[in-house]
This record gives sequence, structure tokens and C-alpha cells, in this order.
Amino acid sequence: MTQVHIDAIGVIGPGLPNWHTAREVLRGKRRPEPRPLPRPDASMLPPNERRRAAAIVRWALAAAQEAIGASHYRAGELATVFAASCSDGETLHHLCEALASPQREVSPTRFHNSVHNAVAGYWSIAAASQRPSSSLCGFDASFAAGLIEAASQVLSDRVAVLLVSYDLPYPPPLYAVRPVAEPFAVALVLAPETHPGTLACCRITMGPEAITHAPLPAELQALASNPAAQSLPLLESIARERGDPVRLPYLPGCQVIVECSEWRQSA
Repeated sequence: MTQVHIDAIGVIGPGLPNWHTAREVLRGKRRPEPRPLPRPDASMLPPNERRRAAAIVRWALAAAQEAIGASHYRAGELATVFAASCSDGETLHHLCEALASPQREVSPTRFHNSVHNAVAGYWSIAAASQRPSSSLCGFDASFAAGLIEAASQVLSDRVAVLLVSYDLPYPPPLYAVRPVAEPFAVALVLAPETHPGTLACCRITMGPEAITHAPLPAELQALASNPAAQSLPLLESIARERGDPVRLPYLPGCQVIVECSEWRQSA
């Protein structure tokens, strides 16, 4: 696979409310603030859809909106790839509760929020987009799977692609079998060419499973269980403008390897 360019990034997670803060934290220039994040407002959505949107939609759109705002593209111009391991655990929990009750009545809103491509549907409304969109799941390797899909589209179709990866904790009792401790979402605008302010040029390949990265800083350790946060070593490489290969977990015995270069933003 040849090179793609990272045009912009959006991030939202505990202690990492946006890419600017995340970059400073990953550079070691500031400590993440532990206070809880406010509920993302999903301001892109029309009022009716905003009322219906589940928490996972709001988190994904918050990251996407930040990335779009920092990019050279309008939201409706971009093809999209949405990658999540858990989809909407809160909605699934409520559906299970409803099906276990004597009435077995399922809310239509809950039902349409339960499908894996619900975020993509809300995005298409928010962005007034008719561009191609993919929604995928790769369990703990969901971010890597999404990156491969998005980069493949950039290279084959010569179009810019918005990749959004996100996961939120399941409520109990589902949490016992899928213990994602903290919410996290990341968005990357990948492009076939550079622009002034493009963050990095990345070469993406695959290789045998080998080294692992140093653990996250202690303040970010709670994110280690979130599949979307598998992106953090790549974000750290970009933040520090470091060209060492980043290895992302993928299939058993196989890793996705990302090498970044041609740094264009040093602020």
C-alpha cells in the first residue's frame, strides 16, 4: 500500500477533549485533566435527529465535526468509514430489558439506534451527504480495520475519506463480558494529496506480529480497554512528529504498520 495524507484529526475522550489538548498531552507538555467531559451536543444534527441520537452518535459526530472543521474539505464532500467494536451498548441493553419484560415492547427509536450503521445514518443527515459510506467492526482491531478500509478508498478512488472510530462502555451486566472502561472517539481525514497544514504523510503496510508499544501514560491507562483508543500510538507519533513505525493490532499474527513522515505542522 502506498502513501496517504492525514489532513486533520478530531479526538474526544477523558482528559482529551479535542485534538489540540490531546496533542499537548501526547507530547508530554501537559497532563490530562480528569474531570468528566460534558455530553457532546451533536450540533451538526437537526433538532429532531438530535433528540433521537444515542450517546455513541454524539461522541462519533463530535470527533468527526472537529476533524472536518480543521480540514480542507466540507462534510458533504467526503466518503466515510465508521468503525466500532461495540456499537451502541446502551441501546442494546435497553432492548434486552424490553425483550425480557412481560410486555416485550421495543421502542422504535431504540430499535433504529441499535443497528451498526446508525452513526452513518445520522452523519448522512447532519452532513447532507450522499457520498459512499461503510460501517464495519473488527472487535479489538476495529480502528486498524477502519484505517485499512479508508486508506484503500483514498488510494483506489483518489478521494478524501473521513474515518471515525468510536466505542463507549457497555452498561452492566453486558460490561462483565465486554469491559470497555472509558469512552473514546477519534476521526481522521485522509486525503490523496497534501494541503498547507496537512499533518503528516503515512505509509501503511502489513507485517507479522512483532513488537508492542510502550504503555500509555498512567493518566490514560483507563483507555487501554477501548478499541478506538488503539489509535493513540499513531496519534502520539503524529503529535511528536516521530517517524518510528507504529504497529496496530489486527489479525492474529498480523499487525498494521504505519510510518509517518513529511511533518507539516510543528506548532
